[in-house]
Amino acid sequence: MTSSDRKALIRLSAALARRDPEGLRRAMGACVSLADPGWAEEVVLQSYLFLGYPVALNAFGMWREVSGKKADAAVPDAWDRWTDRGEEVCRTVYGGQYEGLRRNVRDLHPDMERWMVVEGYGKVLGRPGLDLPVRELCIVALLAVLGAPRQLHSHLRGALNAGAFVEQVEMAVAEAESSSDSERGAEARAVWNRVLERRDPGLARGAGEAG
Repeated sequence: MTSSDRKALIRLSAALARRDPEGLRRAMGACVSLADPGWAEEVVLQSYLFLGYPVALNAFGMWREVSGKKADAAVPDAWDRWTDRGEEVCRTVYGGQYEGLRRNVRDLHPDMERWMVVEGYGKVLGRPGLDLPVRELCIVALLAVLGAPRQLHSHLRGALNAGAFVEQVEMAVAEAESSSDSERGAEARAVWNRVLERRDPGLARGAGEAG
């Protein structure tokens, strides 16, 4: 995947969260020109985890129109495999915080914990159609635009844990800043700087210079 492909997918994810139909249509058009349509479909598909079914369904309606691509066949259910895959993917994203995450979510509601692992990470984010680092970069942009700082912090770390480079995460944050109002953009930048500060204070001081 080229950097142009990656940027087009990140912009698509940010546009989904912004809920601007014209901006979303432009982002989809760029994905048709620059990226594999299958990758773009995965970005739209995973958005339902964060934005809900109504947003995702409306986005797919627009995507079918813009791309001219018909839907592929459904993937057969495989709940046992999704459970194992979900545990593996979630552990990759959260690293040493994995057990604490599951415990905290379980305390909120045990069904939510199970759904998070099996549906979120196993059924959706563990799908083979898009590499996990790119999925996490797209989630970073979406959460930054959405204004969800706690979840953004987790997925900024998750993108790095999954293998994304610091420069790639910086690009996702910068794309989100350009798609957000000033308050949410500043919030996303502050969260990213806190992640960098813990990782490497020198990186935190230089964050944002390329943008």
